[in-house]
Amino acid sequence: MEYTNKLIDKIYNYKSITNTNKISKLLEIDANQYCNLGKDSSKSEKEVVKKNSKYIYKTISKLDTLMGKKFLELQDK
Repeated sequence: MEYTNKLIDKIYNYKSITNTNKISKLLEIDANQYCNLGKDSSKSEKEVVKKNSKYIYKTISKLDTLMGKKFLELQDK
């Protein structure tokens, strides 16, 4: 499954679930992206996953500033 910013925004805007559950779902998407990468993945596929991760972490920072900030810091290392 290809994950888009539209799906991430949709999860962020859910009214019926808690912020904790939103963060869990976003991290699940992030983990699935990385699990689907393999040795045969192209450089552009890896860049798309990294770009999506950054967007996910920025969205998480809207829900939990400290957690999102930590994820973004660790991604840049």
